[in-house]
Parts: sequence; C-alpha cells; structure tokens
Amino acid sequence: MLVLSRRIGESIVIGNQVTVTVLEVRGDQVRIGIDAPRDVQVHREEVWQQLQEENAQAASTAERTRRLVARMPQAARRPDGPDQSGSI
Repeated sequence: MLVLSRRIGESIVIGNQVTVTVLEVRGDQVRIGIDAPRDVQVHREEVWQQLQEENAQAASTAERTRRLVARMPQAARRPDGPDQSGSI
C-alpha cells in the first residue's frame, strides 16, 4: 500500500485518468473529490464489497439454473412446450 500525505487542495493521480483531491478535513473525517471518466466505476469499499457478494450469488444462481435446465428432457426445454397437435 502506498501511503501519502496531502493537504487541502492537493491531489494524487491514479493512472492517466483518475485524480483524487483532498477537499476538506474535519476532525477524523476527510472529504475527497474523485475525477474519473464515466466508464470507471468509483464506489465506497463497503458498497463495492456488497456488489461483489451480490454478483457472486447471482452467478451461483445462474449456474444452478443452467444445470437444472440441462437435466430437463428436450421437449420440456422448448419455449412453446411440446407440440400439442400430436404430430411431429
């Protein structure tokens, strides 16, 4: 981990596209501003952790669904169901 000291109004640059600026310091809280392109996601760590957990759960559910569908008979997998007319 890189540890830096910055004063109000000073910034750090991450890569070529992200700038983090110290805006205010009040007691034990520091307000920062982050300037990044719209395609770069910026989240508080606790929000990012929650997103990761939800994504993992969704992927697990999708994989279970794929396995269940793969075990179904072919006729049951057709979107319109088996042919009701009796002909093939």
